[in-house]
Amino acid sequence: MKVLVAGATGALGKQLVPRLVANRHDVVGMTRSASRREAVRALGATPVVADALDPDVVGRAVAEAQPDVIVHQLTALSGLIDMRHFDRDFAMTNRLRTEGTDHLLAAGRAVGVGRFVAQSFAGWPFARTGGPVKSEDDALDPTPAKSMQQTLDAIRYLERAVTGAEWTEGIALRYGGFYGPGTSLDRDGEHLAMIRKRRFPVVGGGAGVWSFIHIEDAADATVAAVERGRRGVYCVVDDEPAAVAEWLPAAAAALGAKPPRRVPRVVGRLLAGEAAAVMMTEVRGASNAKAKRELGWEPRHPSWREGFAQVVA
Repeated sequence: MKVLVAGATGALGKQLVPRLVANRHDVVGMTRSASRREAVRALGATPVVADALDPDVVGRAVAEAQPDVIVHQLTALSGLIDMRHFDRDFAMTNRLRTEGTDHLLAAGRAVGVGRFVAQSFAGWPFARTGGPVKSEDDALDPTPAKSMQQTLDAIRYLERAVTGAEWTEGIALRYGGFYGPGTSLDRDGEHLAMIRKRRFPVVGGGAGVWSFIHIEDAADATVAAVERGRRGVYCVVDDEPAAVAEWLPAAAAALGAKPPRRVPRVVGRLLAGEAAAVMMTEVRGASNAKAKRELGWEPRHPSWREGFAQVVA
């Protein structure tokens, strides 16, 4: 098949494109910057330069590529997120999740794309009620922290637009928190640096449940979705959702660092904002049962425990 990957030079795109090429797909890698043409070629894809927020440019790029599948992996994140200004730091990514999604869908419909796969997120959007682990059938948060409302709205928009496109197999992949090469939880990544310096404390009881996924496993699941996914939402996470109070000290130990500090929730909220307090104390994890069952996918890093150890080794 011919596959257009929008966001080909991002952390996931760099893992995804070579896997698609290895599976004998003809890959076109879309990037906004002309300076990244050679990086796309090095991954084995044909580069196309296009600003995803320009509908005419996107339309021409897709019309020229004539793909069978579009994979939407566009984000605009770099460095650490200021949790006190969560929506502000996600503003451009949210535009890519709304306007960018619309432009890619419109262009895909014009050329008759058979499958459309888009990046969503499973790390914090679920409702903060009920059990600690959620599935695709569970509701998203009706009352998120105020500073996260716009970002959750953009996630909802993307998922509705993609899965509601009746002319194609629209698939939204809710990835867990990425770790591994090119992510903030890589050996030299920003979050591991914070853990080493004890600047990543356990807030309150640390009851927030996080789901992780190694970036390579996320790419493998995306290939499976490209090749055999059916309309709907899939949570792409590892087998072991874990509370902050469990995974954060384990990550520090894997780094050979001192245990993380512990601060009361009220202090954490004052220092880092409500979004940070919510993520540390209230969020729910996700189940990968549907992705395993329907995509025929298994994570090669089934637990963040072994995965983190490999990253820092």
